[in-house]
Amino acid sequence: MTEPAERTPRIYLSPPDVTDVERKLLLEAFDSNWVAPVGPDLEAFEDRCAEVTGVRHAVALSSGTAALHLALIAAGVRRGDTVLVPSFTFAATANAVMYLGARPVFLDSTPESWNVDPQIVADELRGRAVRGNLPRAVITVDLYGQCADYEPILDACDRYGIPLIEDAAEALGATYRGRAAGSFGQAGVLSFNGNKIATTGGGGVLVTDDGSIATQARHLATQAREPVLHYEHRTVGYNYRLSNLLAAVGRGQLQRLPRLVEARRATFEHYRAALGDLPGVTFQPGAAHGVPNRWLTCLLLDHDQRDRVIAELDRVNIEARPTWKPMHLQPVYRDCVMRGGSVSADLFHRGLCLPSGSALTPHDRDRVVSVVRSVVMQ
Repeated sequence: MTEPAERTPRIYLSPPDVTDVERKLLLEAFDSNWVAPVGPDLEAFEDRCAEVTGVRHAVALSSGTAALHLALIAAGVRRGDTVLVPSFTFAATANAVMYLGARPVFLDSTPESWNVDPQIVADELRGRAVRGNLPRAVITVDLYGQCADYEPILDACDRYGIPLIEDAAEALGATYRGRAAGSFGQAGVLSFNGNKIATTGGGGVLVTDDGSIATQARHLATQAREPVLHYEHRTVGYNYRLSNLLAAVGRGQLQRLPRLVEARRATFEHYRAALGDLPGVTFQPGAAHGVPNRWLTCLLLDHDQRDRVIAELDRVNIEARPTWKPMHLQPVYRDCVMRGGSVSADLFHRGLCLPSGSALTPHDRDRVVSVVRSVVMQ
């Protein structure tokens, strides 16, 4: 019998992992009085994000969703356009398309990586080219810290002149054929939300090699104020800039990024070694084309078992949850076009995300493993 919840501290799915490194930088920024709206830590954080992802420019923003929104604007997405979007993702990927009055067309995943199926991307672009209704943009998602298969996807996009936006919100520190997540396409998007592998408490970054896109993003993110003495606005802007204080926290997180990634990968390997022998249990595959950061450890098991595992983990104060519910199954997107759907639907119905925080202790892991094994072996 597992121990009662009231006797044990809660284990969260993916909590922030901050130390004296971040605290020191935050207090230095506070004491310098560079509190808002911008400051030297913001510029330093952006420079480091660009360096980590191997691109020329980074624009720090209030959220990854804000970065997606501005990346879509830069791609020319307007009301009435269509944008190809993976169905198996968090809602923000599709919501940003809707902000602009465009419509997402959802695409299924491949079971080999759980990311968008490159063949479906190519087939959809080919069919739309014949019909004369190409999408304005394609969004990929580097799901649970594993990069999509970019070579065939970029080939298809380039063939028809369609800009690619890389939603790498979950993938900081991952690589595809040696290149960093976030460096593919016209613009990449990183998230520094509280549950991500590195956090600013809440924030995101648009990364790009295109200086004009970075300039446009900065302009729109600061209410599109014109560079004159008074407040002059020629277009509608947004209040999307990250604060200098939060950027200071982000600088500390990026200093520790290799260790944070290493800890997540070690947790994945621990779970796989401890649970991989269970009947019917399989883990998210590691695609041959890259190295994931293992932001969350995800596995598949029988649907009824999955729900019983989550319930028993919760009873003993351990957080777990299903994998993302595909967008084509969400009530808000029920009227949108979907290409395929069986793979992503199955990944949702059988998928389980286990606690994966970088500060997870061996004892924490063992608590999780004990519960999962006890339920599956019943």
